[in-house]
Amino acid sequence: MTSQVSSPAEQADGAVVGEQRKPAGTKDVRRLDRVIIRFAGDSGDGMQLTGDRFTSETASFGNDLSTLPNFPAEIRAPAGTLPGVSSFQLHFADHDILTPGDAPNVLVAMNPAALKANVGDLPRGAEIIVNTDEFTKRAMQKVGYATSPLEDGSLDGYSLHPVPLTTLTVEALKDFDLTRKEAERSKNMFALGLLSWMYHRPTEGTEKFLRSKFAKKPDIAEANIAAFRAGWNFGETTEDFAVSYEVAPAAQAFPVGTYRNISGNLALSYGLIAASRQADLPLFLGSYPITPASDILHELSKHKNFGVRTFQAEDEIAGIGAALGAAFGGSLAVTTTSGPGVALKSETIGLAVSLELPLLIVDIQRGGPSTGLPTKTEQADLLQAMYGRNGEAPVPVVAPRTPADCFDAALEAARIALTYRTPVFLLSDGYLANGSEPWRIPEPDELPDLQVQFAQGPNHTMEDGSEVFWPYKRDPQTLARPWAVPGTPGLEHRIGGIEKQDGTGNISYDPANHDFMVRTRQAKVDGIDVPDVEVDDQDGARTLVLGWGSTYGPITAAVRRIRKEGGRIAQAHLRHLNPFPRNLGTVLKAYDKVVVPEMNLGQLATLIRARYLVDARPYNQVNGMPFKAEQLAHALKEAIDD
Repeated sequence: MTSQVSSPAEQADGAVVGEQRKPAGTKDVRRLDRVIIRFAGDSGDGMQLTGDRFTSETASFGNDLSTLPNFPAEIRAPAGTLPGVSSFQLHFADHDILTPGDAPNVLVAMNPAALKANVGDLPRGAEIIVNTDEFTKRAMQKVGYATSPLEDGSLDGYSLHPVPLTTLTVEALKDFDLTRKEAERSKNMFALGLLSWMYHRPTEGTEKFLRSKFAKKPDIAEANIAAFRAGWNFGETTEDFAVSYEVAPAAQAFPVGTYRNISGNLALSYGLIAASRQADLPLFLGSYPITPASDILHELSKHKNFGVRTFQAEDEIAGIGAALGAAFGGSLAVTTTSGPGVALKSETIGLAVSLELPLLIVDIQRGGPSTGLPTKTEQADLLQAMYGRNGEAPVPVVAPRTPADCFDAALEAARIALTYRTPVFLLSDGYLANGSEPWRIPEPDELPDLQVQFAQGPNHTMEDGSEVFWPYKRDPQTLARPWAVPGTPGLEHRIGGIEKQDGTGNISYDPANHDFMVRTRQAKVDGIDVPDVEVDDQDGARTLVLGWGSTYGPITAAVRRIRKEGGRIAQAHLRHLNPFPRNLGTVLKAYDKVVVPEMNLGQLATLIRARYLVDARPYNQVNGMPFKAEQLAHALKEAIDD
């Protein structure tokens, strides 16, 4: 994770303009400390690939960055329509940053739909690069433009750059044996080349990537590279782009180490692999594909060499059933899903609670209910994770705060599951899953020791002196039961969903035993050792903003803005949602006001109010997008002044 040192530049939405200088050539170079760029077009225009490549080169250059991919909810919306617009926003800077940015400084719009869907987010004076070839009368009418926005004055408040991207791309590729349609597909690479010139991004990595991606089609690879170079040359030679920009590396933002750009789902996948290696256990994933969790299945399937086994089941229930079976067999077991899948898995999660086996349930939250908004983000599964099972079935809940933090959160969830023999929820969301940031690759000796001791022999002596194995005889410190691998001689035992007798594990319908087992399972979760919540306190602050999960970036950016303007506010962020940190009640009662921003209708606030009897004030948003820092800052100022 990047350093969290406050920077004045984080207070503003737009880039801060520094000195302007003249290079050896004829064009000016303007130095900025931060820029927000958004690529937008049809879902088939390659905007995600374009954004990914620009991000990779920006990361290799050494900038701090944060990204926000935004996918259409429909699998294939009609071309040129508003529902079909796909976008990728990148915020990069010469200092530490926390969010993908509130408002883009630059919009690349590949068609009228992309312009109309995104122009409302732009501040006045922002640069707009439009592909004029797509602004036909029919295409504009399809999205409700009665007249051309490029000619009717509606964009006069912006710096408009009309560029015939399609025509220029086709012309650049005329010497290749490609149809016009095939050549047009490379227009995203032309746009990438232009933006790479504008912001002095490295180019070697993109060319190497294209040759690798199209290794089996070298002609296509070279055509894309030619389009990429043509875009760069266009920026260098055209009079419409008189200025290019430099954003220096964020040399002071990062602790010493080796860094790479990483998305939340990739970091989570690596965290699971690291956990299995640290535990010296094989990793088993039982999963059914579902947006936005499928990338974890795809990534883990590549790592058989690390003892990873992935099973794509026929449905959600089979996926978690196989994972629970793998846990019984001695594996670090994982199942991945989103909210609708959690609903289907709930019976088996309850079974895992009864069996007291380690199992990780990874929920990449998305907009609901039901199918809801499959490609949009939300934090609305917290209460489902806490209570979405029949009976008293407590499950620990862990939530990462940034894309890179998904790695550490996976290790922490595995620690709890293995130590306490319990299923554990890991609550990420679509914003973290698809977003990315720099990640310092940890050294092996920095990782926790997760070694597990399996049961090896009898653990109980009967009155007659005989030694037997009791599967529910507990560790007095953790209340965890022994983990016996099937096939170990002398450790045969019964499992199943019917209530067990304490100690022996025999089926029991005794009321007193059931009461004892329910309370013991709850006590085990309540007794989990979690770190105290840390408070970023400001002397004199009487208002605390409390968050969890992916709201960390927007909340922290908002807190910085308030403090920059002289306001006083404290901040705390929860990783452990069940059990809560032991000092949380004391922290909450130390402030006059507690504000809880969430991308739901107040689920954490409800838990806080019920548990600690404090007047936690919810601030909620459920529009499928992350909070904006300015929006949160305004709400927090009102809370302070109230």
